[in-house]
Amino acid sequence: EVQLVESGGGLVQAGGSLRLSCAGSGFTFDEYAIGWFRQGPGKEREGVACISSHDAETYYADSVKGRFTMSSDNAKNTVYLQMNSLKSEDAATYYCAVTPYHCGKVVGAGITLRDYVDYWGKGTLVTVSS
Repeated sequence: EVQLVESGGGLVQAGGSLRLSCAGSGFTFDEYAIGWFRQGPGKEREGVACISSHDAETYYADSVKGRFTMSSDNAKNTVYLQMNSLKSEDAATYYCAVTPYHCGKVVGAGITLRDYVDYWGKGTLVTVSS
């Protein structure tokens, strides 16, 4: 059974930083692309970052480029999302998920994610105070 467990969310002031973690089990980590997604109140879920299993290259949505950094530790079956310079618009529930597709299919807004994402974690809440 595939399981993805996110952690690290919390309350942070605008301009601050958080580091999210996602521990996966039940699948071979390096056979999938793994992404971070977020869904704010009243908004569609969007892909913000993704790491490719093929070449470990990372992909970012324009809204987070230069502020968020995704990394992975395959030995620990864990991926991370370092979020710096947080803004109020970054407030959301953050999910990690696995996809057999290329990261380019899932990063960005306006994507029908159910077409590309197989498994989701339960999410971790990030709140940004101004």
